[in-house]
Amino acid sequence: MAFIDNIFALIDMRSFASVWFWIVLALYWSSVSQTVLGAPFDMILRASRGIEGDQDDLHRLVAIHVRRRLELMRRAGHWIVCLVASMLTLVCILAVSYRLEFAQALFLLLVPMTLVRLLGLRLCVRIEREHPKADRLGRMLMRHRFWVQCLGVVSIFVTAIWGMLQVMSRSALGL
Repeated sequence: MAFIDNIFALIDMRSFASVWFWIVLALYWSSVSQTVLGAPFDMILRASRGIEGDQDDLHRLVAIHVRRRLELMRRAGHWIVCLVASMLTLVCILAVSYRLEFAQALFLLLVPMTLVRLLGLRLCVRIEREHPKADRLGRMLMRHRFWVQCLGVVSIFVTAIWGMLQVMSRSALGL
């Protein structure tokens, strides 16, 4: 039992006061902004300079990821939507109605993650429909990255404000 107690002491279910929560938040937004549809940001920059080999590599890599994501959504999209909606509803109820801090932290992580995935899926559909050339594809990926970063800034700001309010209210109550 001491091992399990040590694990829960390390994780600390009061998420906003835990350094692990903030590490996960930073790592998620860092990784999301470094790759767009599986293409690393430096590859997009090199392809935007007009180097033929890099443009071909970018086009192939993005085409693979677009095809995989759309195939998954065509096969199991209904189930994925139901599962994600159920999970978000459960976490929302626990966060709002029961005021569980862990659920609030999960909610503030999962909702923006879901929005990023929806933006990526929307971009996949658009790429499949338009079949953009290398320069247009690079602009589409850069625009997507810009909006993901904007969403990340807003998400981190809202999470930081909410977390700060939770920690301050807990310290004011002496908990």
